[in-house]
Amino acid sequence: MALTDMPLDDLRAYRPAIAEPEDFDSFWSKTLATARDAAAGPAEYRLVEDSPLSTVDVFDVRFPGWGGQPIAAWLLLPRGASGPLPAVVNYIGYSGGRGLYHENLLWSAAGYAHLIVDSRGQGHDTPDPDPMPGPQYVGGFMTRGVEDPEHYYYRRLMTDCVRAVEVLREHPAVDPARVVVAGGSQGGGLALSVAALAGDAVAAALIDVPFLCHFRRGADSADMGPYPELATYLSVHKRVDPDLVFATLNYFDGVHFAPRATAPALFSVGLMDPICPPSTVYAAYNRYAGEKDIRVWQFGDHGGGRGSQAYEQLLWLREHGLAPA
Repeated sequence: MALTDMPLDDLRAYRPAIAEPEDFDSFWSKTLATARDAAAGPAEYRLVEDSPLSTVDVFDVRFPGWGGQPIAAWLLLPRGASGPLPAVVNYIGYSGGRGLYHENLLWSAAGYAHLIVDSRGQGHDTPDPDPMPGPQYVGGFMTRGVEDPEHYYYRRLMTDCVRAVEVLREHPAVDPARVVVAGGSQGGGLALSVAALAGDAVAAALIDVPFLCHFRRGADSADMGPYPELATYLSVHKRVDPDLVFATLNYFDGVHFAPRATAPALFSVGLMDPICPPSTVYAAYNRYAGEKDIRVWQFGDHGGGRGSQAYEQLLWLREHGLAPA
C-alpha cells in the first residue's frame, strides 16, 4: 500500500480536537470499582503438567474480570528463575485470543514472567455473556452496544485488561513494581488504556501500531480492518445518529487515555498501515503524558517493525531498568 495518510512532519504535529466526556474519569472510576467489588476470589493458576516445554513453566489461568466473570490467560515463567521477576502483560490483536501457549515464548525466553490475556468473545476460552442491546455489525466487536457507553463491548474488555495487571502484581513470582503492559493493534490500544487506568501499577507500556485511537479518523480513512465496521454500521442503520455513536466511543478513545498515562512508553507506527492509519496513532502519541518514544517504520504496514520492533523493545526495557537480573 502506498503512503496515503499524512507526511511525517504533519503527523508529528497532529493534535486534532476531539470532545472528551465530562464524566470520563468518574465513568472509569465507577467501572473499575464495580469490577473489583464483583471479584469473588483470587486468580487460579493451574500448572500445565504435560507441557512439552523444558525451559518454561506454563500455568492455565483464570482471574475475575468484568462482573467477576472468569477471564482466561496463560502465565509463562522461566523455569528455575530466582527472585521476583519483571513481568509483561500481553494483550491480543482484534479477533484473536490467548492462543496456544507455545506460540508466545519471547518474553519468558528473555527472563520475564509473561501473562497472555484472552480477549472476551474473541478467543476460544473466554465468552462474552453480557447482553448487547441494539443492532450490531455482524461478526464484529466494534459496534456491540455502541449506542451506550454503559453497554459498549470495550468497557468490558478494557476492564478485564486492568484487572489482569492488578491480579498479576499479587503473584509471588512477580515484582509488582516492574509490570509492563504490551500489545499490538487492538492489544496496543488496550495497553494504552491500561497505562492510564491502572496508574502507578504499570511500570512501562509497549504500544505497537495501536488501534482504538481517534475513532472518527479511523472510520473516515481506514479501508481495511475493524474501523470500517463503524462506517458500515452507520450506513445500514440510518436512524442511528453518528454523533451518538462517536460520543460513546469517546469514552474508549486512546486520545483521551494518553494524557492520563504517565508510565514510560515505547510506541511504534507503520507509515503504510491501511488498518490503523498513522494519523490515528499520532493523535494519541502526541498527547501521551509520560516519557515517550516512537519507532517509525517508513515502509511498515500494519505489522509495523515485526521482529525488529520486538528487539527494540527488549533494548528499551533494559535501558529503563526493567530487564531481568
